[in-house]
Amino acid sequence: MADTLIDKLNRLADFQAQRDYLSLQKQELIDSILTPEIKTRIEEIETEFSGRLEVVKANIEGLECEIKQDAVEEGASVRGQFLQAVWNRGRTSWDNEGLEKYAQMHPEILSYKKQGSPFIAIRKL
Repeated sequence: MADTLIDKLNRLADFQAQRDYLSLQKQELIDSILTPEIKTRIEEIETEFSGRLEVVKANIEGLECEIKQDAVEEGASVRGQFLQAVWNRGRTSWDNEGLEKYAQMHPEILSYKKQGSPFIAIRKL
C-alpha cells in the first residue's frame, strides 16, 4: 500500500512538473513572437499599472482589517451586496500535554476526549 501511495505521489510530482514545463514552453513561444518594441511597451504598461495595483491592494488590505475588527465588535455576520463578513466563534484550545498527564491520575476525563480524523497536506520537497 505504501508503495502505491509513493507511486501516486511521484506521479503527482510528474504531472506538476509537466504543467510547469508546458507553462514555460508557452511563455517562451509568446516571448519569441514579441518584438523588442512590444516588450518595451509591455514593461511600460506593467510599470504603469503596478503602482495603481499596489494602491488598490493596500486599500483592500486596510478595509478588510477594518471590516474584520468591526464584525468582531458586532459579534455577528454581516452581509453586503457582494461580500459577507462571516463571524466565527473563537477556537478553544487546551494544553494537550498537560491534560494527558492529568488524565493519568484522573482517567474519567478520557471519556470527554475526541480524536478527529487524520488529514493530509501535500508539500513540495
